[in-house]
Amino acid sequence: MPDAALVGLDIGTFETKGVVTTLDGAVLAQTAVGHEVSHPQPGWAEHDADDVWWGDVKRVLEVLLRKLPRSHRVAAVAVSGLGPCVLPVGADLAPLRPAILYGIDTRAEAEIDELEQRLGTDEIRSRSGNALSSQSAGPKIAWVARHEPDVAAATASYLTSQSYVVARLTGALVVDHLTAGYFHPFYRLSSQGWDLEGVEDLVRPDQLPRIGWAGEIAGLVSAVAAAETGLPEGVPVAVGTSDAPAEALAAGVRRPGHVMAMYGSSGFFIAPTAQPQPHHALYTAPGLTPGTWLQAAGTSNAGSVTRWALSLEGRDNTPEAFVGLAASALESPPGARGLLFLPHLVGERTPVDDPASRGAMVGLGMEHGRSDLARALLEGVAHAMAWAVRTLTGESPVSGITAIGGGTRNPVWLQAVSDISGLPQAVVHSPGACLGSAYLAGCAAGLTSWATEWAPEISHTVHPRPGLRELYTHEHTRFQAVYHSLTDTRRRAPVPSPSTATPRTTS
Repeated sequence: MPDAALVGLDIGTFETKGVVTTLDGAVLAQTAVGHEVSHPQPGWAEHDADDVWWGDVKRVLEVLLRKLPRSHRVAAVAVSGLGPCVLPVGADLAPLRPAILYGIDTRAEAEIDELEQRLGTDEIRSRSGNALSSQSAGPKIAWVARHEPDVAAATASYLTSQSYVVARLTGALVVDHLTAGYFHPFYRLSSQGWDLEGVEDLVRPDQLPRIGWAGEIAGLVSAVAAAETGLPEGVPVAVGTSDAPAEALAAGVRRPGHVMAMYGSSGFFIAPTAQPQPHHALYTAPGLTPGTWLQAAGTSNAGSVTRWALSLEGRDNTPEAFVGLAASALESPPGARGLLFLPHLVGERTPVDDPASRGAMVGLGMEHGRSDLARALLEGVAHAMAWAVRTLTGESPVSGITAIGGGTRNPVWLQAVSDISGLPQAVVHSPGACLGSAYLAGCAAGLTSWATEWAPEISHTVHPRPGLRELYTHEHTRFQAVYHSLTDTRRRAPVPSPSTATPRTTS
């Protein structure tokens, strides 16, 4: 009889990955497909859910199932994904508009203000354990209700990335507690359930999915989904979770005192905690299992900045191009000869929560060359990530962090985060969040146990360089000062009228 195999899928900002493993985490097959983000207006970030989320999953599964050894059979599936996203779907699960992405989409600033006035900031914090920000899904649902009332009226359910795929696989409308915890102010942290008091006009109770735990079974692969994907009908599918906590599972970060740094299109940091610890600049949410909690921090700009930089040169986003950018940066000394980059191309999340902030290159002179620009670019992202992780570790002190994600292959970026933050980083060699999803699949189906951990492979450890502490302390102070100075200037500057404003192009 064939041995049981676990399928883990992860939908990212620019890539969907999949892996098939044994019950002890050995990888049998893996693959990935790329996709793009649509920016129809400044501050907007969207995916075509049917093509990108469901289409990618089908494309990934086609390859995985073709590579699956005959000695194994698929016994369980789980999905993680970028989030929290907002996707309105009809009763037939057809998307009613493109999916509104997580904190990199900043369209709902007015709705945040309106909700704060309506409910009060103290009530919002008491209810959800968080302040409203671009990472909050609630204001984006309010945006749909205000700007697209026909869509809101026709919506049978608001889903996020992994919950949409789970619905397509099983027909179940369900989201995990951790992801639901980011739908503030619609989720009450103390009772761990939906709470729509005061916002009944924005969303109906039946429009929000059932809430479960990430490692529970959501449902079984339907006959229709089996025909579309090649998965066996009747295979259990886990509720799943967002990509960052799945990445933390893959990195082995499960207990208080551990911190995960995810080097992806954005930067994200997770610290498990024994109790909820609300903080004005951090995100607080339930964990993956009952009785567990986490604090998190996120930057809006990370690997997406390097993609942007390469696109300016007309270069494709290939691994070779990224290696070339890092190699160029190594030709410039630490500190990029005084050149400083603020990487807020789509605003920023932790710790400033400023969706209106934009990027800047400071100190540029004729003496600077391409290598200085490359280093300043990567160090700017590192300054942002170090600021976020230091905000997090200031609340939950740790001796170091575990780093995971595609960006860990960039030695300049990785080293700069350690140099600036003063924290060592154990770098995990792993397929990432899709491996964490495979683990969830096994737990949901009862084939593996939460008590059994898949030990990650530590490829190497990056240590802060003592000789650069003074330089980077000075540069990090400059970095923060640049942000605050530009913010002050922006707030003082008059807003141009529509007749005089320069038109902005979109992609």
